[in-house]
Amino acid sequence: MPGFEWFGNEERKEVADVLDTGVLFRFGFDQARQEHWKAKTFEIELAKRIGAGHALLCSSGTAALSIALATCGVGAGDEVIVPPFTFIATIEAVLNAGAVPVFAEIDETLCLDPKSVKAAITPRTKAVLPVHMCGAMARIDEIKDICTQKGLILIEDACQAVGGTLNGKALGTFGNMGCFSFDAVKTITCGEGGAVVTDEQQLYLTADAYADHGHDHIGNDRGAEGHPILGNNFRISELNAAVGLAQLRKLDQILDTQRKHKAAIKTAIKKFDGITFRCVPDEEGDSATFLSFFLPDETKAKQVITEFGQAGIDGCFYWYSNNWHYYRQWEHLKNLSSAASLPITLVKGLPDYRNLSLNRSDHIMSKLISMQIKLSWSDDDLNRRIEKIEGILKHSSFAP
Repeated sequence: MPGFEWFGNEERKEVADVLDTGVLFRFGFDQARQEHWKAKTFEIELAKRIGAGHALLCSSGTAALSIALATCGVGAGDEVIVPPFTFIATIEAVLNAGAVPVFAEIDETLCLDPKSVKAAITPRTKAVLPVHMCGAMARIDEIKDICTQKGLILIEDACQAVGGTLNGKALGTFGNMGCFSFDAVKTITCGEGGAVVTDEQQLYLTADAYADHGHDHIGNDRGAEGHPILGNNFRISELNAAVGLAQLRKLDQILDTQRKHKAAIKTAIKKFDGITFRCVPDEEGDSATFLSFFLPDETKAKQVITEFGQAGIDGCFYWYSNNWHYYRQWEHLKNLSSAASLPITLVKGLPDYRNLSLNRSDHIMSKLISMQIKLSWSDDDLNRRIEKIEGILKHSSFAP
């Protein structure tokens, strides 16, 4: 990752199709667009690729989350169980729905711990929103069982895990709805874009309307369409969809390359005592966007990440101190800082976000380093990277 490393003539051709017609809007203009329907085609091919009944392309992964929450009826005062390790958009989408984020612990998968999910359920819980973080899966089958037993909605944030699977089933297809991101640095990119997927036709129809101001999209005259619900504008443009369509057709090759590069680095690191790896419930289903591993403690993790940076080993992340992806740095959430008043401030018994106690998650994250796996590495690039990593780990007293 990211997919822009492999931009080529395929993307240029799809974009040129759109520019040649002059039709950038995803709906209508049937005659002028000369049978070029980039968003529709992307949706058909994505649904087929991951085995979903329906796919709806939208403007971003954040939009996808908002569409899924609204479509599933999550709204004012409802509690949604979320992980503390995710991009902040997961939390923002819940807040913007008027719902209340309730944090549960992660485990060594770096995703929601099913036991902690069960413990976080209250009479106000409406949904669980697990995130398949850094390209690999949560224990989504166990989480789904809990949701089924408790009558809860399951919405998967698979924004970082397109192409990932658990036991052959695509991530994003276990729940009522799944969400993907195709932003500038994702595995496949539209520049800006996202998608929701579902097997339930009524959810799809509601999402399709909600993402376009409530239009029912019946007939071929946009001005005559009905509006059964209020909605929003989460449409994607044909230009963005065109880029993503070409990228989607490269997904299998992208995954193969990522898996090859990740395996080579992991094999090298495995030789060193004291280093362990993220738990991946299904190694074959890992999309391999990151290699995540644990050092013995926080001090060692900080030391190694610093030495990686000094050695020019780019794309390495110490999420524990990251401003975007771990709750410890989310001061805007802790203070509920917003441009406008948030509806959840009216909820009685609101969680105290300033004093969250997530000791297990902190323990896991404080020892974690994640290394981005790139597509553009040559064999020489990869070998030089491995040599640098091995040298630093030896210097840091990890015995091979």
